[in-house]
Amino acid sequence: MKRTITVGTLAAFALLATACTTPATPNYDARFGESVRQAQAMQTLNPDAGKNTDPVTGIDGESGKNAIDRYQESFKAPPRSFEIFDIGGGLQGQ
Repeated sequence: MKRTITVGTLAAFALLATACTTPATPNYDARFGESVRQAQAMQTLNPDAGKNTDPVTGIDGESGKNAIDRYQESFKAPPRSFEIFDIGGGLQGQ
């Protein structure tokens, strides 16, 4: 009985002593997210692209509006699919 109390007391002191130590990962925590920031920087073609105030060249306003309208209409009535011959000789599609 006395031995059980002694072992229990030593185990409690060991737990208390480890609770007061500093965490083992301060180096990991200091660099947390570094790989994500590095990957994002490597995938950015031009980091100063948002500072460019020049207008887009190559298309006039009317042509741009027509392109956007056709794009939006394509979702209302998608283009008809093509007839495709299957290897077995049957027709598929609409």
